Amino acid sequence: MKTRKNYGISWPTLWLICGCYAVWLAAIWLLPLPLGVIVAGLAIALHSSLQHEAIHGHPFRWQWLNDLIVWPPLTLVIPYARFAATHRAHHHDAVITDPYDDPESNYMDPVVWESLPAPVQGVLRLNNRLAGRLVLGPLVGMISFGLSEWQRGTRVSRRDWVLHLPAMVAVLALVALSPMPVWAYLIAAYLGLSVLKLRSFAEHQAHIRASGRSVIIEDRGPLAFLFLNNNLHVVHHMHPSVPWYQLPALYAAHKDHYLRRNGGYRFASYADLFRHYFWRAKDPVPHPLRPR
Repeated sequence: MKTRKNYGISWPTLWLICGCYAVWLAAIWLLPLPLGVIVAGLAIALHSSLQHEAIHGHPFRWQWLNDLIVWPPLTLVIPYARFAATHRAHHHDAVITDPYDDPESNYMDPVVWESLPAPVQGVLRLNNRLAGRLVLGPLVGMISFGLSEWQRGTRVSRRDWVLHLPAMVAVLALVALSPMPVWAYLIAAYLGLSVLKLRSFAEHQAHIRASGRSVIIEDRGPLAFLFLNNNLHVVHHMHPSVPWYQLPALYAAHKDHYLRRNGGYRFASYADLFRHYFWRAKDPVPHPLRPR
């Protein structure tokens, strides 16, 4: 994965990181409980998007400082170091959607799929509908990520998990000191993960060409902001070091080029995605291009 040399500070990203932490603190300390849970969930989703920016070299030219400023695991369950490692592996475009080589793939090896019990297959089929992904997706994702980490565990990944534990305890301790009950924060964290599942639901598709696997969702509303324009996903994959606030102009200037490159894999908005796939599966669970 290529990254640009960043000799300056990405001020929009830095101010947004500060604002995100301020909103998160206000949600757990100042807002009434129902509203606080919703706002905390949205702040958690935004924080994950900012972690993604940090992985790609923003807001500072020193990667260690980028990592440090977004290190707190507001989701509780995802160590930042593991997110960074798996996401960098995901950016090898030639393996995108591969059940084994792409850590972010939602597809399974057909042979493994056929060996699963019928109830598990039913849950995974439901998870491939947008309604199911929003409700079950965080739980399914946590289980599959945990199993993958366990099976592929290395000395480095074990170290990352050990370093994650005190950070998670620190976040929970701060919540425990706040007016928000811990059980309410767990709901907020699940909500944040659910929102992130909306972002990733259509990001990639199985396609014979690597360039045809990443989506364009031409949304410019609150969700696009929450996802830091990662809905323009093929643009991000082609220019991974470009900061979030430059992606819309880059897409607008070369729209036809990006849509030719990804074979027209496009949705007009997230509302369009809901209309097509809220109750209907977008993809099969077994990878349709892998030999059985």
